[in-house]
Amino acid sequence: MEPFHYHHNRLFCEEMSVQALAETHGTPLYVYSRRAFLDRFHEVRSAFQACNPLVACSVKANSNLSVLKLFAEAGGGADIVSGGELYRALKAGIPADRIVYAGVGKTAEEITYAIQNDIHLFNVESMPELFAVNRLAGESGRIARIGFRLNPDVDAKTHAKTTTGKKENKFGLPISEAAACYQEAMGLKHVRVVGMDVHLGSPLLSVEPYVEALNKLIPLAADLKRQGIPLQELDIGGGFGIVYHEEQPFTLPQLAERIIPLIKPTGLKLICEPGRYLTGNAGILVTRVLYIKKTAEKVFVITDAGMNDLIRPAFYDSYHEVNVVERASHLPPLVADVVGPICESSDTFARARRVEGVCEGGFLALMSAGAYGFSMASNYNSRPRSCEILVEGETARVVRRRETSEDLVRGEV
Repeated sequence: MEPFHYHHNRLFCEEMSVQALAETHGTPLYVYSRRAFLDRFHEVRSAFQACNPLVACSVKANSNLSVLKLFAEAGGGADIVSGGELYRALKAGIPADRIVYAGVGKTAEEITYAIQNDIHLFNVESMPELFAVNRLAGESGRIARIGFRLNPDVDAKTHAKTTTGKKENKFGLPISEAAACYQEAMGLKHVRVVGMDVHLGSPLLSVEPYVEALNKLIPLAADLKRQGIPLQELDIGGGFGIVYHEEQPFTLPQLAERIIPLIKPTGLKLICEPGRYLTGNAGILVTRVLYIKKTAEKVFVITDAGMNDLIRPAFYDSYHEVNVVERASHLPPLVADVVGPICESSDTFARARRVEGVCEGGFLALMSAGAYGFSMASNYNSRPRSCEILVEGETARVVRRRETSEDLVRGEV
């Protein structure tokens, strides 16, 4: 998390004091680094340059309009999974011809919306969906570009709740059925077959699942081309791992070194869909310590951020580093559970964690919170969602204002 660093014992994002941001804008507070977003984006595009990649940023990871606009202006596209994400991507300035649409449950309204905006590609996940896309494209007087998302039955060793490429998962079509599916699609009037897609889960720490999946897909692609299927693109999904704690994920040059020799001879254009990799370590969640509660069994550091603000620890047992925003050497370290105010025992950010220099009224930073942080936030316990700040050098701007109590009931009757 290079843009986040200590200077004179205070945590900074780029050149902005996180303490000053918290005091100005209140907490809980998401703080993002513009430089980190763009550095990671250019890193991805550079790694796969030999395959002329479309870097379709996963909107579900971080859907803030200003963040998406950064990627749009840098030449990025969008990986979407809903009509709402399509609306966001278009509003952020991402051209429709850089948008790819996955997901097992696209509604008729969402499909029509995407067709009418002439998106780049539907990654179709079932035959009923294929027939729906064809019918709705015909009703709109359009031809929709499609590929099939294939399930390679590869165990990527991810969390059970985030694996997507095993045969028991709901995603994609079995490879064994792929040839028949493509031939069926070729007979339809209102779709044009152009792609093949796979997604293995997230986060992946090894390149081997990608290699294993491509060793299944690429011979299939060659066979389909011999059958007259005009494949043009290969979408390898995303899932590139990041460091939350002590993980040792592959580097993108390591991944490129293994998969480009497999993909380049096919002549297929590469699509990749990074989300966590682009955004995870570009953001933090800042929270104020409300109380330090000591019992006979343990110590609790109680914060004003809760699982409604960052659900990953409660949902996935995920690890996030907990750092003080202002180091104070005169305060002894504590071994404590860092918990939020939500009325659930699962509202816990860290258990038995050593935290240096924590005090009531001070600020903590939950690191690596840029992906699946605010985008998974809720109003549980009727809590307004937090403010989001984007930092560029010595300046910071609000890219989402803090919700109010009125926002909580807006739209209710």
